[in-house]
Formats: sequence, structure tokens, C-alpha cells
Amino acid sequence: MFKNLLGINPQLEPDGSYRPSKLALRIATSSVSNYKASSYDAYQGERSKIIAVFTEQKNMLMKNGRKFSTGNHPVEALLPMLHLKNAGFEFEIATPSGKPVVFEMWAMPSKDADVLGIYNDLKPRFDQPNSLHHVIDSLDEESSSYAALFIPGGHGAMLGLPDDKNLATLLRWAHHHDLFTISLCHGPGAFLATTLDSREFLYAGYEMAVFPDAVDKKTPWVGYLPGQMPWELGARLEELGAKIVNSKADDTCCVDRKLITGASPNAADKLGNLSVTTLLEHLTLPQD
Repeated sequence: MFKNLLGINPQLEPDGSYRPSKLALRIATSSVSNYKASSYDAYQGERSKIIAVFTEQKNMLMKNGRKFSTGNHPVEALLPMLHLKNAGFEFEIATPSGKPVVFEMWAMPSKDADVLGIYNDLKPRFDQPNSLHHVIDSLDEESSSYAALFIPGGHGAMLGLPDDKNLATLLRWAHHHDLFTISLCHGPGAFLATTLDSREFLYAGYEMAVFPDAVDKKTPWVGYLPGQMPWELGARLEELGAKIVNSKADDTCCVDRKLITGASPNAADKLGNLSVTTLLEHLTLPQD
């Protein structure tokens, strides 16, 4: 009863999963994001498409058997997309099987006109995305039109994506064709797909910003997570040779070769701006 009065208990959803507690939502979410609109010279070259890969799964099973109601974090997805859209880029939205994109709607900044605007504009494609298989089938014909691969965060990125062989193919294809890969928070969990079939981790030796395991361990104390994580993302990445550059869930961003990463939702705006400036600088250089 005492925890209920403090608003610390995670909130039960109709499907039996748990969203963050009222206290956790007050601490970790806001009705308005930190998006700062920037003016860019819009890119008008042929490499104007961004492949955006989202999870289609909602519930993460925690160590205590409770299910966390997750998906893609809307701020982590939509703020970078706002910057990329403002710079003239377009999106091809995909999920592993073509099922609808799942968002953590409890984290949606409900009074942010910019975020709600791009969400509503893209909602038909979020509801009916392409499958990764379809994207891969079209790569030969469309390869010259892509600039980057974007994998947003949210704990949901740890569901399905690390086990998807089509995503592994797409990540290796982007790497081979010198495309940028952009991700943040728990999104780098998708990079584990490159180890499927006993293959070498594609990003061994890369520096990257990732949501800290230490913070995930603490968030059940305020009811953000309904239990401890099923596995530790940062530890898994480091075991494979990744070099994590941040220790806090802050706005840290990192560029290492063609990999651009951010630490948390707090990094989403900065990551979007950094991604645009990096892409524009690269795409406007004379090509061999």
C-alpha cells in the first residue's frame, strides 16, 4: 500500500504486461521533448533514403517472470527522424516480418507538436511497414539510393532483432557498401545479429554509446522496469569487443568510422543533428 501511495509500483496493462510506475514516468518522460529544429541545406543527391528498422515486439520477459511493456522509444525514433527529414532524407520503414511497428506509447511526448506531427505523418507506414526480407530483395535495384541504416532504441530493440538473420544480412550489406549505421540507447542490441551462424561480431573494436547496464539495474527501484533485465546489453557488447564510451544515461554521442551512436533518450536530438551533419559532409564529398 505504501508503494502504491508513492506511485512506485509498475502499472498493469490489459495484456498482463507492466508499464512504468507513475513516479518513473514523472522522472523519465516529458510531455515535450528536447527537440531543437535546425536548418540544413537539404540534400538533393541520389542517396536520399534511410532504412529505418523497428521492432515489432512489445513484451520483454524479465528475470522475475513479469513482462515489461516496451517497443521502440518514440523520442529515440522520432527526434533523429525529424532532423533527417528536415535535411531532405526519406525513410523506408521495416520490421522483421512486416508486422506493425510497436512504440512505447507511454513515453510519447503528448504536447510536442513536432514529434506528434512526424508520428502522424508516418503512422500509415508504421502500421504497414515492409518486411526485412522485402527490403533485402530490393537492395540490388535500390542500392545506390541509400545513405544510412537507422535502428532506434527502446528496450524492444533487444527483442527479435538480435536473432534476425535478415537484419544480419542488412547490417553487413550496409557495412560493405560504406553506408552509415545510426542507433542509440538499447538499439545496438540489434548489432548482435551479426554474430548469428557463429560469425565474427561486425563491430568488434568499435567505440559506441549505449544505455548503461548500471542504470537498467537501478530502474526497478522506482518502478520503471518491473524486474531485472533478462540479460545485460552493455556487457554482451563488451564481451564481443565493443568499446562503450559512456557510463551515464546522458546525451553522449559517438562516431566511429561509419557507426553513429547515442547513449539514451537524452541523446536523441543531438544524435539527429550529428547524423545529418555527418551524412551531408560525407555525401557531398567527391566520390571515387
